[in-house]
Amino acid sequence: MGSDFDVSMNEFLPLRDVVFNTLRQAILKGELKPGERLMEVRLANKLGVSRTPIREAIRKLELEGLVVMIPRRGAEVAEITEKSLLDVMEVRLTLEELCVQLACQRMTEEQVVELKEAADEFKKITTTKNLTSVAQADVDFHDIIYQSTDNKKLVQLLNNLREQMYRYRVEYLKSEEVYPQLIAEHEAIIDKIEQGDEKGAKKIMGAHIVNQIEAVLEAIRKKKA
Repeated sequence: MGSDFDVSMNEFLPLRDVVFNTLRQAILKGELKPGERLMEVRLANKLGVSRTPIREAIRKLELEGLVVMIPRRGAEVAEITEKSLLDVMEVRLTLEELCVQLACQRMTEEQVVELKEAADEFKKITTTKNLTSVAQADVDFHDIIYQSTDNKKLVQLLNNLREQMYRYRVEYLKSEEVYPQLIAEHEAIIDKIEQGDEKGAKKIMGAHIVNQIEAVLEAIRKKKA
């Protein structure tokens, strides 16, 4: 296991959560690669912890779809497959379109200002080439739209998908070539929301998500070729 990552201690979190967050970030950033075996003893030695928090973290990562259990081999980092991508993104597409439709009806002036600030922050952060920061800025933009729906059940559904969506978001954002298009799409979404144009907003949001699906599918197919 030649992956270069270390545990980031946090005095406010239990050790099991620190270990979980460390392994999760290592997977999302590609430091633990798809198909790589997660050996409890080696990970425990690497992070300087016992096997118990490692075992607990692996169980939680399996629930998130980031780890799979293979008979007679144990835990492995889950591959990014076309099926797993489509399963998650088809649901995201439908929920995001509903969110932006409701945002056209319910977003307050204050939330519009927040959304514009989030779009500006995303644009600024893309220049840093820090993948984790860029991904978080994109999450923050969409979160404002979610909250503006004033629908707790809808937000809960999206939060339940958040971790699985994040992996594909990171995969998409690895290509800096998509940043100008994303910035333009964010601005267009804001314009439609301000206009109260539900049909137009849904169309742009749909294209926004479909572009991500197609880009990640292409990346998956290239790796297989």
